[in-house]
Amino acid sequence: MNDLFAVNIPVFALIAVGYGAAHFRLLDKRAAEGLSDFVLVIATPALVMRAMIGATLPDTQPWAYWGAYFIGVALVWAAAMLLAVHAHKTDYRESVVAGFSAGQSNTVLVGIPVILQAFGEAGAVPLFLLIAVHLPINMTIATFMFEGSKGLHWGDMAKRLALHPMILSLVIGLGLRSFEVTLGGPAKMVIDGLAASAIPCALVAMGLALHHHGLKAPLRQIAPIVTLKLLVHPAIVYLLAFHVFTVPPVWAGVAVLFAAMPTGINAFLFAMRYKTSEALASSAIAVSTTASLVSIMLWLWLLGLG
Repeated sequence: MNDLFAVNIPVFALIAVGYGAAHFRLLDKRAAEGLSDFVLVIATPALVMRAMIGATLPDTQPWAYWGAYFIGVALVWAAAMLLAVHAHKTDYRESVVAGFSAGQSNTVLVGIPVILQAFGEAGAVPLFLLIAVHLPINMTIATFMFEGSKGLHWGDMAKRLALHPMILSLVIGLGLRSFEVTLGGPAKMVIDGLAASAIPCALVAMGLALHHHGLKAPLRQIAPIVTLKLLVHPAIVYLLAFHVFTVPPVWAGVAVLFAAMPTGINAFLFAMRYKTSEALASSAIAVSTTASLVSIMLWLWLLGLG
């Protein structure tokens, strides 16, 4: 438990920096919007591009591993959207944010230290394989669903998607990887610097937004998202990885813990980008991160690691 507190301290500290800056009027709402735009348009695409260029992929793709994890993502995403529309009477675009919040894991700040401590070097390959594709896939799906809801013609939607910073960075990263191009010198320094700024800047922006929005999202909306993220998602992955598909035990355990991570900051960045359900996304991140101090211990125990 002490290790989990230590892992989460930087998350809460960076959020507190943003919250304090807003409270003492050092930064205002425009700063939160500008900072989140920087993260989503520049810093996070750099992070995605670097991940796609540098990822070590196996010769044979682990389809059972992918399937166990992303089927879980699809199911909790769909459940969160259905609950948002039918139980909470939100519109479709708000439900996309709810689904993204239920399916997007905090992979870097919480996931890396917890999973590597649990599995050691044996967990590194499956962990970084998921990190390499998790954000690009989820962000692309969310963007496609949101842009598609605007009633655009297929041509217009394809153009908007092709020019979206996240998707553009994914395509560039895959292209450079396909031609075996590696970044070096000043180019690598620029990309690394931008990528390194993504998460801390995003958390500070979330702190600014939390001061503005507070935990204004009703508990009846937050609770299902947090439950789906911390309990239902890893339970589905556990069932599929250990009892349905043939997945090596360490890889299966990594997938379960990856799914058990709290809601990732990119759910908030997505909400800020589209000015939709910011309070819901920021509240889901804050509550799920706090609750994960207990739920992660449960999953470690069930996996025989606690």
